Amino acid sequence: MNVGTKVSDFTAPDQAGEQRSLSSLLANGPVVLFFYPKAMTSGCTAESCHLRDLGSEFEAVGAQRVGISADSPEKQAKFDQKNTLGYPLLSDADRAIAKELGAKRPGPLWNKRSTFVIDTDRTLLAEISSETNMNTHADEALEVLRKRSSGTPGT
Repeated sequence: MNVGTKVSDFTAPDQAGEQRSLSSLLANGPVVLFFYPKAMTSGCTAESCHLRDLGSEFEAVGAQRVGISADSPEKQAKFDQKNTLGYPLLSDADRAIAKELGAKRPGPLWNKRSTFVIDTDRTLLAEISSETNMNTHADEALEVLRKRSSGTPGT
């Protein structure tokens, strides 16, 4: 996906089994959609908890955090409960959403660690990728959203 393009609407079950569409999530403000390879692993836990810990900062810019992986809704629920994440975790079991956004690795490998900042009109504001720096996803997403909120040109 290229910055400035429209992200296709999608629907996936969250950790409670409730179907969530991108368009319904965007009704509440921009979405920081972060793909993580596998729930309950150390890197994914660090990344997800950093996003959790910055909840008030995301709220201040009117954005919401949404995690997504190929894990089942049940495993997502355990991940949420264990780490008190408090935001939607979507199950992309067939990795169709990951494929659409370019976060799918070939074959049976886990998805890439990629974050997509999506504006309320489904425009992609930023893509953030790092397999090793778990904090950069939330930190860079916040920077993009703060520029958007302040009306800084080029966002």
